[in-house]
Amino acid sequence: MYMVKSSPKTLYYMAMYFSKVSYMCWHFLPQAVREGKCQYERAFGKSSKELFEAIYRSEEDMTNFIHFMDSTWNICGKDIVEAFDLSEFHTVYDLGGCTGSLAKQLVSTYKESTVTIMDLPKVVQTAKKHFVTDKEQQIHFLEDFFNDPIPEADLFIVARIIHDWTEEKCIKLLTKVYQSCRPGGGVLIVELLLNEDKSGPVISQLFSLHMLVHTEGKERTPSEYTKLLTDTGFRDIKVKVFGKMYGAILGRK
Repeated sequence: MYMVKSSPKTLYYMAMYFSKVSYMCWHFLPQAVREGKCQYERAFGKSSKELFEAIYRSEEDMTNFIHFMDSTWNICGKDIVEAFDLSEFHTVYDLGGCTGSLAKQLVSTYKESTVTIMDLPKVVQTAKKHFVTDKEQQIHFLEDFFNDPIPEADLFIVARIIHDWTEEKCIKLLTKVYQSCRPGGGVLIVELLLNEDKSGPVISQLFSLHMLVHTEGKERTPSEYTKLLTDTGFRDIKVKVFGKMYGAILGRK
């Protein structure tokens, strides 16, 4: 089910990414801990000043990474979109939504909703070229949520995005989201969650180290995500922990 490349729930691309990319960065874990910095430059000889320029070193690397990102939602995406009742949110934007794998789960559950994916221009182009079919009429694509204005919507999904960045960049992004969120609308953050005392879960602790060697970010506790949301204006924060990999946090405007 998980190891065969042709399986709908394959984790082949995840295994390949961890083997060929992550493992190389983890060679430099001591340096990452001492310096508090991403290790792409040491591992691959390429500057890591622009995070995803380092990750997307070639079209093949980008396509494999996108496959890896999609594979997680093929397994647990349904749990995410059903964590809260999202039926009132008809216009949804998925920031950093890649090919729309999570968006497909959402529109299959909430038939009245449409989802627009916002991602880097090269990701959008690759998604349209290799991953999207004409049948997916409830899913659309736009380029670039960090640098371009974010259109108005009822709900913004920010899944596996906040953990990439420093507090300053997270606040900047969530402020943009709040400004574009319609009154009564919301934001759904999806991330691995640490216990409040950071004693676990082990998978979240490991991924926090993973984010250290790969990015500028880290995994956070529910209260840390709640603070990011309240500091940018969101209220009525609700947290759902599944006991699996990811948790979901819903904030309202």
